[in-house]
Amino acid sequence: MSEPLTTAGEGFHPHLHDHPEPERPTRPLHTRLHHIRADALDGDTAQTGGMRRFAAVSGRAVGSEKLWMGQTHVAPSTSSSDHHHGASETAIYVVSGRPEFVFLDGSGDGAEEVRLKAGPGDYIFVPPFVPHREENPDPDEEAVVVIARSTQEAIVVNLPELYALPPDHRA
Repeated sequence: MSEPLTTAGEGFHPHLHDHPEPERPTRPLHTRLHHIRADALDGDTAQTGGMRRFAAVSGRAVGSEKLWMGQTHVAPSTSSSDHHHGASETAIYVVSGRPEFVFLDGSGDGAEEVRLKAGPGDYIFVPPFVPHREENPDPDEEAVVVIARSTQEAIVVNLPELYALPPDHRA
């Protein structure tokens, strides 16, 4: 038995025509695509010692309301300061280097340090409010990652030390 052909424009989303058209944005920044060139990243964003963040997509740069995206660079043999990103979810994609992401897991009897050793092509998810730090143990190669956050700006809360979230903590 053969399946009926899809109508042009339907593709894999035939349900799209079941809903009314969404309200169209009217603000100038929301009526066009934005191209942010690699050499135009903005270093004037929230920072943490031991690393350098560069904004690409932000509320200030492109008018985003729910997303921040940029790069972070960690020099060879360097660790960032301990920090968290408030209520923001953070997704990380490793571009180059072998960064390690360190946090304290308090879900057991005591707090245990956990190291996530990542490499190019790997992804890391950081839930809201989870204290962590990035480390680059490589003595020669800088670690570069792309970061996406669920807020329009880079929320960074620098901490004096890592601590484990209590087991009953809910974001």
